[in-house]
Amino acid sequence: MHSTSLTRRHLLQVGSTGLLGLSLPLLLQATDSTQKRKRAKSVIFLHQYGGPSQFETFDMKPDAPAQIRGTFKPIASKLPSVPVCELLPDVAKIMDQVTILRGMQHSMKNHNSAGYYSLTGFAPPTDDQRLRDSLELFPAFGSIVDKFGPAAKGIPSFVSYPHVIRDGSITPGQHASFLGKLHNPFFINQDPNSPDFRLPELSLPAHLSMERLESRTEVLKLIDSQTDLIEKSAVAHGIDESYQKAVAMLTSKDFKKAFDLSQETKATRDRYGRTTYGQGCLLARRLVEAGVRFVTVYLSPTIGGETGGWDTHGFNDKPMDPILRNYLLPITNQTLPTLLNDLKERGLLDETLVLWMGEFGRTPRISKLAGRDHWPQCYTILMAGGGIKRGHIHGGSDKIGAYPEHGLCRPEDVSATFYELLGIDPETEIRDKLGRPFPISKGKAIREVIA
Repeated sequence: MHSTSLTRRHLLQVGSTGLLGLSLPLLLQATDSTQKRKRAKSVIFLHQYGGPSQFETFDMKPDAPAQIRGTFKPIASKLPSVPVCELLPDVAKIMDQVTILRGMQHSMKNHNSAGYYSLTGFAPPTDDQRLRDSLELFPAFGSIVDKFGPAAKGIPSFVSYPHVIRDGSITPGQHASFLGKLHNPFFINQDPNSPDFRLPELSLPAHLSMERLESRTEVLKLIDSQTDLIEKSAVAHGIDESYQKAVAMLTSKDFKKAFDLSQETKATRDRYGRTTYGQGCLLARRLVEAGVRFVTVYLSPTIGGETGGWDTHGFNDKPMDPILRNYLLPITNQTLPTLLNDLKERGLLDETLVLWMGEFGRTPRISKLAGRDHWPQCYTILMAGGGIKRGHIHGGSDKIGAYPEHGLCRPEDVSATFYELLGIDPETEIRDKLGRPFPISKGKAIREVIA
């Protein structure tokens, strides 16, 4: 149950005599503070698997020695005294619209452990690359939103695509875990850049009555007869949990329309980039327009490689340059500013929080063999819209980018911030499989970044 409801009930039982010197009206006002701070309707989470380098993006150290500053040069941005990488000229133009957090920190050095932390806001029990997905671990951010701040009927609260991320084994934190399949994402394993991309839909025969549609058995028979739906729709797979919810989604005209990218102009699609990630970001904008509350767009299914994630170390004598220069920085430069500008032009940015975040950063020193290795001790993320300050830098790293000097934040603080902006109390309790109560976030909202 929502902790605010519990608190209000308790206060009403106490009565108007007051508690700890406060009057009942003032206490009730305090319990409603989260709802009053509600600023965002939706979140778009651009998950940057592999660990983006802060030194090659938003926390450059141009005055540091070469083995720290790297090979890329800084360029001026719209935010005075805040340069960005020379390969991000279009991102430089929208820096006055975003908040950069330069003091992110945790202690997980392995992709699966840190990835789980970045997807749930909960630190795993151990920092183990062999960390396996299980119902003992915590739910994805979007699953929490689905439970405590659901979208309108017929629209899923949580949509994710187009990859299941993994480093060897599947990275935990991508589904509802112990909250139950009812709160799993509407997961799409298709490429939004594919010419035949579309939403799998449930075709209802004209003779099917509402009485039969309300029968779980009849709906299962109908889905079984439509093999394309079974192959591509996670909702169809999870229909045992809530077939009414599944049918509502699979027959919703508004939701179906969001997946028709052909409705966009060629110019718009080209601006986002004719890539899986670019068209995925365009789809994210269309989904929040349709009323989806949490969209997770995975950049890559893997941590690295020529078209993979940000794990770019270990490439001979030039460990990072080829992939950063030819793929990761250009695709970021194209899609991120396009998404923010598109949201702003459509009047959606103020109510849509965009989160650009990976699982950790990279080491200050570049080694000839390992390049920039994993570094959770200090890294950078970006937030924009949805109640977040514009043109703001929160926190700062030391002169070589090794540790935060001020403004230290952790993934749970980020989750507390966007839950609060969505109107969900971060102290709301959930219970795990053993019945143990936990708040949905153990962090504190970062007040300094809230507009």
